[in-house]
Amino acid sequence: MTMSYYTLGNSGLRVTRLALGTMTFGTEWGWGAEKETARALVDAYVEAGGNFFDTADLYTGGTAETWLGEFIAERGLRDKAVISTKFTYNAEPGNPNAGGNGRKNILRAVDGSLKRLGTDYIDLYILHTWDRLTPPEEVMRMLDDLVRAGKIRHVGLSDVPAWYASRAQAIAEHRGYEPVSALQLEYSLAERNIEHEFVPFGTRYGAGIMVWSPLASGLLSGNTVSIQSSRMVAGWRQCVVRPIPVSRNSPTATGKSSPNWRGLPASSAAAWPRSP
Repeated sequence: MTMSYYTLGNSGLRVTRLALGTMTFGTEWGWGAEKETARALVDAYVEAGGNFFDTADLYTGGTAETWLGEFIAERGLRDKAVISTKFTYNAEPGNPNAGGNGRKNILRAVDGSLKRLGTDYIDLYILHTWDRLTPPEEVMRMLDDLVRAGKIRHVGLSDVPAWYASRAQAIAEHRGYEPVSALQLEYSLAERNIEHEFVPFGTRYGAGIMVWSPLASGLLSGNTVSIQSSRMVAGWRQCVVRPIPVSRNSPTATGKSSPNWRGLPASSAAAWPRSP
């Protein structure tokens, strides 16, 4: 298997179209992969030609970043690997400045991620979630300072309103800051809201789109007929999915491919966000 390389938005950073997410690296949340399983996943991805690794400071309490850094170092891949990590969530209850998107927390978070990853720079640093408080002027100035300091190479946004992304990019353009090179957003056959504003934004301003949850939290896996609720209560997200009626002849209901689907339901659903 070979993978093609694409530039991340209008940047010169070349990444494979498939990234390897690491939210399941570690069992601190009561589920996830043991270390040897995680290592095997990285090995398989690298051998298939992948170079783009995505993680976050809060994933499994920092274990995901630590293991990823170890696996990359074991293979001597740091120059070849493109590492993306994220900040926002608070891992220190009682300390209001150990979370959010303010300057103080960004500095704390980036130093922590660099230490856990065992590297002196991050290729793509992403604001994980809009904190509904910090103005984009402060965020973009701080991220630009990190680029100039050599701690990060490129800037991204995840789970923010379209108006916030637009405002952040306008500030970067007007003040000469590092622009937003990537948007990491939920996108699947079951969740297509980004098509209305974020896709045109990315096209207009040169921001690549990184998709998360292409199987809609398992809804499109082909193994579930209907879902009454889906709750992730690992301290950072809780969501409820409305019941969705499923045809008896649909791939989701039968677990098999219909004549109009290529491959298994899960592979078809996962491939759809990558289609031209």
